Amino acid sequence: MIGKREILDIAATTSLNPHVVEKDYVLGWALAGIFAHPELSPSWVFKGGTCLKKCFFETYRFSEDLDFTLMDASHLDGTFLSRVFADVSEWVYEHTGLELPTDKQDFDVFTNPRGSISCQGKLSYRGPVSPSSGPLPRIKLDLTADEKLVMAPVRIPIFHPYSDAPEEGIEVLGSIHKSH
Repeated sequence: MIGKREILDIAATTSLNPHVVEKDYVLGWALAGIFAHPELSPSWVFKGGTCLKKCFFETYRFSEDLDFTLMDASHLDGTFLSRVFADVSEWVYEHTGLELPTDKQDFDVFTNPRGSISCQGKLSYRGPVSPSSGPLPRIKLDLTADEKLVMAPVRIPIFHPYSDAPEEGIEVLGSIHKSH
């Protein structure tokens, strides 16, 4: 895990709140963990505002959530999500020291307005500038399986401008979507 000084230096250089920079850092490593997972990597397609920022427009607004279209609707299951995100959390911790405590993860599976199953999840984290007491900051997940992919998903590298970025970079599966 990078140190608090790196977060503070980037925050000063970009005129951003250190907690915003820390969340961007954690989002990058959460994506790395998701796309390192053999069950998620081939079928989770990254989309939305954070995808625009992390994959296409580095200076685009900072975002707080990770949105995915799942090509396998069976992944929209609380038990499955708890299991794979325990794996993702362990992978992220082993590679960075970032904590994504499994007891502070929540997956709310529901029927969306289109009549299909969706999930909103929350992943808490403890990073370099996170408070040492009180509630932990969180990343929101928005998972759907009923959106049409306009083009076949492709591997896309993300922007992760931190000193502990993997030498080989971090890649996600991304595509263009068409909303209903």
